[in-house]
Amino acid sequence: MLSLRQRLITVHLLAILAAVGATAGAGWWVLSQSVNRQLDTALLALAEAEAAMLTDGDGAVIRVHEAPQGSAPPSLTRLDRLVQIIDQQGWILARSSNLGTEDLPASSHLLDQLAAGRTVFETLPDTSEEPLRMVSVPARVKGRLYAVQVAGSLDDANSTLRSAALLFAAMAVALMAALGWAGARLSRKLFVAIENIVEQAGRIEDNHLDRRLPHPGGDDEIGHLVTTLNAMLERIEGAFETQRRFTADASHELRSPLSRLRAEIEITLRRPRESGDYVAALRSCLDEVERLTTLVEELLMLARIDAGQERAPGEPVALAPLVRDTIARMAAPAHERGIALTCSGAIADDVRVDHAALGLVLRNLLENALKFSPPGGSIEIGLTHITGTGTVQLTVADQGPGIAEAELPYVFDRFFRGTGARASADAGVGLGLALSQSIMRASGGTITAANRPGGGALFTLQLKETS
Repeated sequence: MLSLRQRLITVHLLAILAAVGATAGAGWWVLSQSVNRQLDTALLALAEAEAAMLTDGDGAVIRVHEAPQGSAPPSLTRLDRLVQIIDQQGWILARSSNLGTEDLPASSHLLDQLAAGRTVFETLPDTSEEPLRMVSVPARVKGRLYAVQVAGSLDDANSTLRSAALLFAAMAVALMAALGWAGARLSRKLFVAIENIVEQAGRIEDNHLDRRLPHPGGDDEIGHLVTTLNAMLERIEGAFETQRRFTADASHELRSPLSRLRAEIEITLRRPRESGDYVAALRSCLDEVERLTTLVEELLMLARIDAGQERAPGEPVALAPLVRDTIARMAAPAHERGIALTCSGAIADDVRVDHAALGLVLRNLLENALKFSPPGGSIEIGLTHITGTGTVQLTVADQGPGIAEAELPYVFDRFFRGTGARASADAGVGLGLALSQSIMRASGGTITAANRPGGGALFTLQLKETS
């Protein structure tokens, strides 16, 4: 099995051979037609001149008109031209002196064509020592048919064509050699670069994703390919690093409640206790189980969103009723903490957005705001229709300590918990905001975090309206 480089060179050479061969063949054919046409033209001119003189002589004297020796300069038009005059039966009536005792052939088929008034060209390969080209021209004198036959040697024409064939062949070989060398050199440079890329790519493993492919240095297709592959490797490295960090954080978050659950059960079972102690221990274990259940559900939802499988199966939902319903659900825990939930701004009930678990996003933001809002504070939910853009904006603002400026870029990272969250008695696992951002992206929206000028955190959601 030939390699790709060998196949490429083979196809390249075959294409060159076909192109050069066709060009050389066409050139040789055109040259041969030109050379033979010139010979035919010269023979025909001489034959027509003899036929004209035969007609003007009224047939009284039939002869070939040749200049006597020594009486005139040599005639180049008659050099090596054999001339013969025959009647309609093919009998030779006159011939040129250079024919000697030989004669030019006159077949019955030729005589029939001459009788029909046709001028006939023939090639005679074996009539004499040299191949001949002959033209026969009919001439009528006083009702009688005669024919003038003029023949000339093909040696010069054939010699010219042989020389041309050798010249074309030499040019074709030289051109093929030059193009073949250039093609082999270019393909070698190309495949050396590809082999370097393949060799380096073979060394890149999941624990060495920081390596990159060697750039050939040129701004060509290979350079663009390497740049694209390196960009892809960079994205893969980022994805692997995110996955690795996510796995480590998830393992840690799962291990901590399990460790607490196991420790509490072991302590409870060390000695007999009152029934109230067992109930308290079971309630504590139930809290840890609920925490684990929530964590696993959020991890599964994030995994489905990452795989592109988490999309709202139903129709788009009306935004205003959804916001009112979520606020109503969060009213009880807000009342327990002494925090007021207020909604400012309004949009029409028929404004609809892609569902994509938007209720879960809003609930996560409200739960997050409740954790950090001081008793007696308030949480403001704002609804705005951005005119002319087909976009609706939803904001959640609390009166808590806000987010440290250094932590703002990381609030949507998975398992990230800021200093305020870690200090909270009701600390979460750090998945709520990450899950909210993933849901918003899956539904074509955005979510941003900022600090309010007067204190507190401000989360802003923007979604496109749907019909």
